[in-house]
Amino acid sequence: MSDTPPDRLAISPNSPYYDAACLERGVGVRFKGVEKTNVDEYCVSEGWVRLSVGATVDRKGNAMTVKLQGPVEPYFRDTPEA
Repeated sequence: MSDTPPDRLAISPNSPYYDAACLERGVGVRFKGVEKTNVDEYCVSEGWVRLSVGATVDRKGNAMTVKLQGPVEPYFRDTPEA
């Protein structure tokens, strides 16, 4: 596995951009220079993040989200295993 996170990543197992191996390593996201802990999905090349909005859920039980535009900087929280 490379030392850079993927261009696009989602935490929902139903998403085509879900990657369990990356999520196990722990991915942090800086959005506009600020560390965000409520990121559901991000895309570096398109420059957006999808953030959870409180504890609100839709009728299917999925978290309500808001999509924000701006510079996205993902990083791995730990070092890769040897």
